[in-house]
Amino acid sequence: MLKYVFFDMDGTLLPMDLEQFIAAYFSSLSKYLAPYGYKKQELVSAMWKGTVAMTQNDGSKRNSEAFWLEMESVFGAKVRADEKIMDKYYVTAFDEVRAVCGFDPLVAPTVKALKEMGLKLVLASNPFFPEIGQRARLKWTGADPNDFDLFTSYELMHFSKPNPRYYEEILSILDASPEECLMVGNDVGEDMIARALNIDVFLIPACLININKEDVSRYPRGDFNDLIDYVKAKLC
Repeated sequence: MLKYVFFDMDGTLLPMDLEQFIAAYFSSLSKYLAPYGYKKQELVSAMWKGTVAMTQNDGSKRNSEAFWLEMESVFGAKVRADEKIMDKYYVTAFDEVRAVCGFDPLVAPTVKALKEMGLKLVLASNPFFPEIGQRARLKWTGADPNDFDLFTSYELMHFSKPNPRYYEEILSILDASPEECLMVGNDVGEDMIARALNIDVFLIPACLININKEDVSRYPRGDFNDLIDYVKAKLC
């Protein structure tokens, strides 16, 4: 019986051109941190190093530690003292990045409908942001963060997509079986891989990412109205 629905964020709940979003995010963050002595080129380079470290994390540390170790290798101990300044960014200037993102009016009612069905919701966005940043972006979709039971943030997780162990870790946190879960996403390589663990999947193709050009006809797919119909059928 289905109990949990996992949602990807970028390109799923929040329509976007990922490259445009990243460019706007780095520009905004660099501007915010400039008064504290961080130069844009050096900051962006360090953050990419940190992101790669999280992607390659073998589970020996939390993603946040993998990220900040790379940042510290560039900026020294000073950057750890400024971590709270960076966290404050997500509740202040980060909101300006919203301008480069789209908006799907079906997202908020879909989230509410699933909650009313008694399902538990997980924001299964790649855990490259702190929870405060994940919650901020979720608000841009119009959905209520309080409707979600779990956020995969960099403070919590030890793996990242497309590593299947990312999904295994979610199952462990929830104490859930794969058969109780549904993963909803737009990235074939990162989201549909959940099927390898016997987690059911549903593809939202509006902002499709399919790097390996897989045949997507083998995945249940459609918009959020189709998702609701799919979930209702599974609950019957």
